[in-house]
Amino acid sequence: MLNLIRGLSRRQKGYVLLILDLLLIPVGLLFTYAVQGIGGSPLRALEAASAVLPYLLLIGASVSIWLGLPSIRLNAYEGRAITLTAILSLVLAAGSAGLSGLVPLPLVPGTHVVFGIIYFLLVVSSRVVLYQIVTALYRRAQPRRRVLIYGAGTTGTQLAQALRAHESIDPVAFVDDNRSLQGLFLAGLPVFSPARITEIVREKAVDRVLLAMPSLSHPRQAQIARQLQELGIEVQALPSFAQLIGEEPLLDKLTPVAPQRLLGRASCDLDLGDACDQYAGRTVMISGAGGTIGAELCRQVLSCRPHRLVLYELSEHALYTVHQELELLTEGTGVDLVPVLGSVADDRQVRKVVADHGVQVVLHAAAYKHVPLVEANPLPGLSNNVLGTQVLARAAADAGVERFILISSDKAVRPANMMGASKRLAELVVQDLAARKPGTIFAMVRFGNVLGSSGSVVPLFQDQISRGGPVTVTHPEVKRYFMTIREAVNLVLKAGAEAKGGEVFVLDMGEPVPIIRLARQVIESAGYTVRDADNPDGDIEIVITGLRPGEKLQEELSLSDERIVTRHPKIFWVREAGLSEIEVASMLRALNEALEANDVAAARAVVGRWVEGFAQVEAARQSL
Repeated sequence: MLNLIRGLSRRQKGYVLLILDLLLIPVGLLFTYAVQGIGGSPLRALEAASAVLPYLLLIGASVSIWLGLPSIRLNAYEGRAITLTAILSLVLAAGSAGLSGLVPLPLVPGTHVVFGIIYFLLVVSSRVVLYQIVTALYRRAQPRRRVLIYGAGTTGTQLAQALRAHESIDPVAFVDDNRSLQGLFLAGLPVFSPARITEIVREKAVDRVLLAMPSLSHPRQAQIARQLQELGIEVQALPSFAQLIGEEPLLDKLTPVAPQRLLGRASCDLDLGDACDQYAGRTVMISGAGGTIGAELCRQVLSCRPHRLVLYELSEHALYTVHQELELLTEGTGVDLVPVLGSVADDRQVRKVVADHGVQVVLHAAAYKHVPLVEANPLPGLSNNVLGTQVLARAAADAGVERFILISSDKAVRPANMMGASKRLAELVVQDLAARKPGTIFAMVRFGNVLGSSGSVVPLFQDQISRGGPVTVTHPEVKRYFMTIREAVNLVLKAGAEAKGGEVFVLDMGEPVPIIRLARQVIESAGYTVRDADNPDGDIEIVITGLRPGEKLQEELSLSDERIVTRHPKIFWVREAGLSEIEVASMLRALNEALEANDVAAARAVVGRWVEGFAQVEAARQSL
């Protein structure tokens, strides 16, 4: 049957509808005579009226074609088409009245009115029935997607009503948390408890669940979706009306949090001032230029108008990204931008780049910095962070570079992990060269966590929130020092300009911030509430996962409590004992041997011997 319908052309389908409308004329007369009780028998009455029937059929065909009724599709038969049908019925009623003189029957004027009404109802009903039949045929021939609607409120019931007319979607039931709705039938569908979802999906062969709760918070929707997806069910969320008309974003409410809101203190002055004199007109090389700190160093150094900026980066993607951005910033400034793809541990390439471009200032930000990754991969971490620093620093000294500034970390102070230990060894290498190579000013700048940097806690929390939580914190008492990226880089450049040689600079980062408080702030800044014992109906839960290997409850900024003030109130330098030239040489030789032998235990032994406090950490680790 469906193939026959599909095989008809648009004109042929119009002929079918026209013939149907014409056949309904005698049927309408028959019903009219039966209702009015004319002529005893309706069939005899119709036979008596056969003299006028051909004229009525001719009038009906002419008017129907003129009005265009046969060309109106069944799925478009609505208000306008019904009005045209009423006009056709009115014309036929008038025609019947005009031709009644030819009929040997006692017809009162009301008979023709009844005929018009009955014909109108027959035509409209026939269109509705035909539409239902054709739709059913199409639905039976097409695969149906059976959906379960989560949410039996206004949105859910409207969705169910809308989907009933869909060709390939079949709503089968509701689930809703509201107990007063469970057990009822809404929009013709039963309402069940969410606890029965697995059973309902199996019994009713559900293909997809539609979340029809746009007023529910995004994290809660994400939690429900994740639970359903774990059951192997496809899930989709219905946007709210406010989202559809653009009053709310279609994506989640999570927006970038202004770092300053999370510091809990005033930010420092970001004007470089006379510190720019040490970078203006010079050739500045920035290692790790594609990283978070490296890229910001590039931006702020560019504000000092250097002669040339050498971007040294190991990652091709990161180098491409930062180079594309900086090209726009340097357009028309005359600053020469030089992208270089390579490793700081490649001695020959580093020396060539420094010599060929006449580098005068080196800002060394290249490092593997993610604690868990370096803890799991200690040899690459030591190679890049320690030997890479040695290669670049020696090349700078041999080429007569004016300044070499190492970007260090608070994790280098009595480190509990390999990342911090590698940064401490890098500091010892730079301290040694500062004592032996007076032609180059070597200095280090040490600071804590940077808000918003790649892999830091704020982006991690935001990602967890976007997935509906929970937000994970390793320990309820863990604290960290924080600065914004702009603050940290600004102070690094100021400290680098102040350096006279051999200083270990530390930045005043204010009071350490409890990570659990930061997690709460990020959740609330995103527009959600924390779910805990005091607020069980909140959006996002904070879960304590336990300290990771090599993680401390609180970091330190210096090995000694003695801090010497500088011209800038946020920058201090500290006196810290280094290693002798022989000790550094011995350390580097042993580290190289461990790396060449791919011996993790030997590398950890080197770190335990030369890094203050690490031997105790190593002993504790081995006792576990």
